[in-house]
Amino acid sequence: PERIGACLADVPNFYCIGLNYAKHAAEAGLALPSEPILFNKATSALSGPNDPVIIPRGSEKSDWEVELGVVIGKSALYVSEEDALDYVAGYCTINDMSERSFQMDRGGQWIKGKSAPTFGPTGPYLVTADEVPDPQALNLGLKLNGEVMQDSNTSDMVFTVRQIIANLTQFMELRPGDIIATGTPEGVGMGMKPPRYLRPGDVMEVEIEGLGSQRQET
Repeated sequence: PERIGACLADVPNFYCIGLNYAKHAAEAGLALPSEPILFNKATSALSGPNDPVIIPRGSEKSDWEVELGVVIGKSALYVSEEDALDYVAGYCTINDMSERSFQMDRGGQWIKGKSAPTFGPTGPYLVTADEVPDPQALNLGLKLNGEVMQDSNTSDMVFTVRQIIANLTQFMELRPGDIIATGTPEGVGMGMKPPRYLRPGDVMEVEIEGLGSQRQET
């Protein structure tokens, strides 16, 4: 079959929001944040929705995270919540791949655990904002080797898409093509007892209602 590339050929910035689903924060044993937790993925992590995921050298804790992706359509600075969705070009499916040991145990910022090549499967579609009347009412989920791991709805977000955009633009100017991964629901490998991390030959199937599905093999 032909390869499908990411729905954006490149992005100026690849932003991510941490602990943005109430039940995910609970499974991680962490308090709900009072403001969006912001971090980056290296833009070199961007990959196609069905590309293989390459577990990085030295990794023992590679993990999955289905996330709603928001693509910015025009420059945004000091935006109100009321106007925030006017700055959205569209939405997409993202698997915010994470190496938990790099993220948690190696010092510095979370970007270290989020940025390996192939750790940003994005797409297959960029669904324009007019096709998504309510980004807070989308089912999203992930299967590992056919078993449901994540099954939730964007209504469980701590901070809505409107709130995230308004908050970020108090600190920086968002640019056209910037992508924001808005957090993952419960059901990640780190939250399992005992934890379950990716092994060679695993297959992830990732889907968000109306935004298309992905399939990655490790």
